[in-house]
Amino acid sequence: MFLRIKKKYFIPAILSIFLFIGVSFKDDFFEISKQLEIFTTLFKTINQNYVDETNPAELMDKAIKSMLADLDPYTNYFNEQDVIKFKINNTGEYTGIGAIITRKEDKLIIKEPYKGFPADKAGLKAGDEITQIGDVMLSDFKDDASQLLKGVKNTKIEIKYLRQGKPMTTQLILDEVEVKAVPFFGKVDDKTGYIVLSQFSQKASSQTKEALEKLKADGATQIILDLRGNPGGLLNEAVTICNLFVPKGEVIVTTKSKNEKYNNVYKTNREPIDTIIPLVILVDGKSASASEIVSGALQDLDRAVILGSRSFGKGLVQRPIDMTYGTQVKVTISRYYTPSGRCIQALNYNKKDKSGKATKTEEKNYNAFKTKKGRPVFDGGGVLPDVEIAETKTSMIADALQKNDGIFNYVTYFYYKNPTLGDKIPTLTDSDFADFKAFLKREKTDINTETEIALKNTLEKAKKENIDTAIQSEYEQLLAALQRSEATMIDKNQKEIKNLMLDEIIKRYQYKEGLYQYYIKNNIEIKKAVGILNNTAEYNKILKI
Repeated sequence: MFLRIKKKYFIPAILSIFLFIGVSFKDDFFEISKQLEIFTTLFKTINQNYVDETNPAELMDKAIKSMLADLDPYTNYFNEQDVIKFKINNTGEYTGIGAIITRKEDKLIIKEPYKGFPADKAGLKAGDEITQIGDVMLSDFKDDASQLLKGVKNTKIEIKYLRQGKPMTTQLILDEVEVKAVPFFGKVDDKTGYIVLSQFSQKASSQTKEALEKLKADGATQIILDLRGNPGGLLNEAVTICNLFVPKGEVIVTTKSKNEKYNNVYKTNREPIDTIIPLVILVDGKSASASEIVSGALQDLDRAVILGSRSFGKGLVQRPIDMTYGTQVKVTISRYYTPSGRCIQALNYNKKDKSGKATKTEEKNYNAFKTKKGRPVFDGGGVLPDVEIAETKTSMIADALQKNDGIFNYVTYFYYKNPTLGDKIPTLTDSDFADFKAFLKREKTDINTETEIALKNTLEKAKKENIDTAIQSEYEQLLAALQRSEATMIDKNQKEIKNLMLDEIIKRYQYKEGLYQYYIKNNIEIKKAVGILNNTAEYNKILKI
């Protein structure tokens, strides 16, 4: 009887599934075709009938980018110029000046020159303001000015810039620049190796492997892998880096999508370097994507102790897809899941609040999962470290002082005020901190916390509605109260701000390499990591070994 009933209803059920899929596909295809036809007609009508001359390429570029902005911040369209520009993201190699730069009004600001590369050789320093590149005045050039600093190797470019307000000139000679995935590795002590992994480019795993092997050959019997500030990169490189520490055939990450071809299970496929060497991984709120694959997977496999503060929470996978005329779209194609089955995506871009911002999963709604040895871990908001360090969490006021370049600009002033400091590490005193606050006041630096920005935006809207006069007095009182509160917050977070100032000061005199050398002797997270590694009982207890 059971078999007969099963036969009777099984075939119609299968047919109904195929019918549903077929209807669904037809409906989707029709809706896409319909909307595409509407947009094409609109685009053609606007360009043919608008009162002034239009730029079809510019209009299309804006239309596409505005449409994608409604999805998530990782799904992006790249026109022909964008595709060339973003080569550095995947390879870590490009021809240029070897410096981090940023645009500010009609100038390019040197944020950090890399030691031994063209900008450094030309004598450019952090804080220098480039005003002219070749014959191009940046005040007249509104496009991406960084492209003016790229070209064929050995190209010579004349530069005009301001240093502390003084006009200066120099000549840049372009060269190949490799941004190392592992910018530093060394020994903290006789037995502790330290590896900084700053990005997951194509050479990330090979450079990490080389560092690990050299440290082991030099006597390291325990390792600290620093992923703080690492924004991620290539998924395959993350899997291969995990493979250095876990056996062949281990599941590291699974991707799931509505599109079946993007459903994949990524396993280690090589023989490891060392499956038993004690390992601590450092993460913070800027460790994202591939950094979270490595830290999340090695946490789930009970292979490493994770230390620091909760990671960023990016559990989405992107894939670049080539399109016509040299353009490209980077699409979020799937979510990734760590070996325990958790997705650590923090924001839900499919569900937005009234202001249009993606919603965040509340902690009470996190789901619990188990590591290989049964330790509880959770989804919903980044990788939560096994050992949290309160000092690694940045305050709102410190974030604001970094975003508005308050710390950066003060350190530029400090650098030229103290030209002979050299390799000495200064101790920042209360007097130095008072000097910093006086500098912010003297330079009329807007702190620009989110609250301050919102208040200023309110006044701008009031001006448009001609009601600003009526609220001007109350606005000024509220702004003054807010600024007093910000001043109090700066004092309250003096220790954190001093540490950020000191980091920037060390980079000015000793480059990034000097900062890492300072870290291995003084950084609180590294000290805590060494303490755990040196305490076998504590290390084993955390990992349930």
